[in-house]
Amino acid sequence: MFSRNVVVQGKQSSKDTSFLGISLSDHPKPDFSPLALKGCRQRGVSAGGVRAQTAAVITPAVTRSPTDGKKTLRKGSVIVTGASSGLGLATAKALAETGKWHVIMACRDFLKAERAAKSAGMNKENYTVMHLDLASLDSVRQFVRNFQQSNMPLDVLVCNAAVYQPNARQPSFTADGFELGVGVNHLGHFLLARLLLDDLNKSEYPSRRLIIVGSITGNTNTVAGNVPPKADLGDLRGLAGGLNGLNSSAMINGGTFIGAKAYKDSKVCNMLTMQEFHRRYHEETGITFASLYPGCIADTQLFRHHIPEFRFLFPLFQKYVTKGFVSEEESGKRLAQVVSDPSLTKSGVYWSWNKNSASFENQLSQEASDPEKARRVWEISEKLVGLA
Repeated sequence: MFSRNVVVQGKQSSKDTSFLGISLSDHPKPDFSPLALKGCRQRGVSAGGVRAQTAAVITPAVTRSPTDGKKTLRKGSVIVTGASSGLGLATAKALAETGKWHVIMACRDFLKAERAAKSAGMNKENYTVMHLDLASLDSVRQFVRNFQQSNMPLDVLVCNAAVYQPNARQPSFTADGFELGVGVNHLGHFLLARLLLDDLNKSEYPSRRLIIVGSITGNTNTVAGNVPPKADLGDLRGLAGGLNGLNSSAMINGGTFIGAKAYKDSKVCNMLTMQEFHRRYHEETGITFASLYPGCIADTQLFRHHIPEFRFLFPLFQKYVTKGFVSEEESGKRLAQVVSDPSLTKSGVYWSWNKNSASFENQLSQEASDPEKARRVWEISEKLVGLA
């Protein structure tokens, strides 16, 4: 039986990063293992003034049969970022409803996530809300501390949360000075995944997985991916410069800031990162690394910052013209499938679904599957988040 779950509600960064739940106790420093920090040096970890509260929550464990003493499989334990709304909430609900998973809802707005879980009818025994602000690297490190001290296992990590500001004329920035979209969507998740990798590796669950949500808009080998502005990481000069908008461009390719492009670029980074995880760690650990595009969720809160006309017309266009509309409920089931389906254990794959809702291995664009660019994004990102 797990000892208890740790619930943390910490101070927010000065920037408004409200999105998908990222609205958006001094603990001893965890001993991050050599696997998580392979070939790297970790920056000092600060508690950042975050206060911790503990709440006893019964969670599943490996139990023994009273008759034969054999082990029975416990519930799986999965972290889902951005689980207070949209795709993240739909995924958390789909997994919790099976009774086979305990979902850690990693969200910036603690109360919003609790209300969302209750409204979705999720059984309290099947979820725990923990504070995570991906716009702050200190918050990411604090989340890892709190999770590790909760004594919960980690079987699957789902990097889902995202920020999308298509109409922004000027960039916003994270607490660490990175352009907000790439800072949250890529760098925050990159640090989170690296620090939790050893926890995944320690799990005895039959299929351990690390899943990073991608997007069709970051793939220029699709019609949607060719809608301007197109994703283009260029030579990564902006990323290498820190994306701070001062002595470096806020855009990865070093160009002029465009909100919609910043999101698409971050999704390319997500898909490249998944493949680099696969190349570096799959053979050694057996962990499945995957990405996916769950379909066009045209009425999601992802578009909350878009103009009203777009928010009204886009769902209608997807429903009645392209026929590509996918509900949040259906998309959540698809992501839950990548979390738990025994047939989707192949590593290094970008999953998609056809009109019959059948999954298949999709092809990534040339840039989103470039191994050299993936290596460079990885190495630069290590430096930016303090792992090198």
